[in-house]
Amino acid sequence: KQTLLPLLRQEISSFIFPCNLALQRPELRYMVLELLRCIPLLLFLLFICGLDHFIFTILSIIQHHSFIEYSYQTSHQLSVNVMGESLMAELLRSTIGALNTSFDTEVETSNFACLPQPTGMTRQQYLNTCLPLGVLALLCLAQIYPFRLRRAIAAFYFPKREKTRVLFLYNKLLQQRRNFLYLQRRRVARQARQPPGPGTLLLQWCRQRWPWLRRCLRQRCTLCGTAETPRHQPCPNPDCSALYCESCW
Repeated sequence: KQTLLPLLRQEISSFIFPCNLALQRPELRYMVLELLRCIPLLLFLLFICGLDHFIFTILSIIQHHSFIEYSYQTSHQLSVNVMGESLMAELLRSTIGALNTSFDTEVETSNFACLPQPTGMTRQQYLNTCLPLGVLALLCLAQIYPFRLRRAIAAFYFPKREKTRVLFLYNKLLQQRRNFLYLQRRRVARQARQPPGPGTLLLQWCRQRWPWLRRCLRQRCTLCGTAETPRHQPCPNPDCSALYCESCW
């Protein structure tokens, strides 16, 4: 509750606000870890797609440059002539004459049936292959919103434990603020003991000599570094030029 314990500027970045749709700093680390787990899958997918394209290219080169066509032509003629007019010559002529043959052979063949017939993947097939990995990456980005419901679900079923957790957080913040105030006081005192540089002195002199330059030469809060606004409070000590925002003051 803002009315119970308003958060400081330094404390807001360490909390998760469920109603804020923007990605917050505590959730960023877990989301980056989940996305890093997707990198091996992405590299493996790129390797598989590259290997597929490489094999398809090699087979296509073999298909287009290894085609060989053979053409074979031959002519065969066998003739047996039996001379003479005797009965034996007539008998041999009738029997051996059956061996007389004559034929032409023409054969055409190729190695087309032995060549590979590769088929490359289409753009739609590549898209369908990468689609599950894209969905996984989107789930890594969207998982932060269901994770915000864990505390609300646990608080619904265990209200006493939720009250204990809230009191613990409240006391922890008070302790951190007490330590933070002590550390910041020491830091401001250490900065005050250091002599100001020439640039700082020139800036202060210009601001005092020409007050209208304060719109351009704005100071920053000594603690958190926020730009100067009308709500910033200067140090009441006239010898101190420190400026504090409303929360730090």
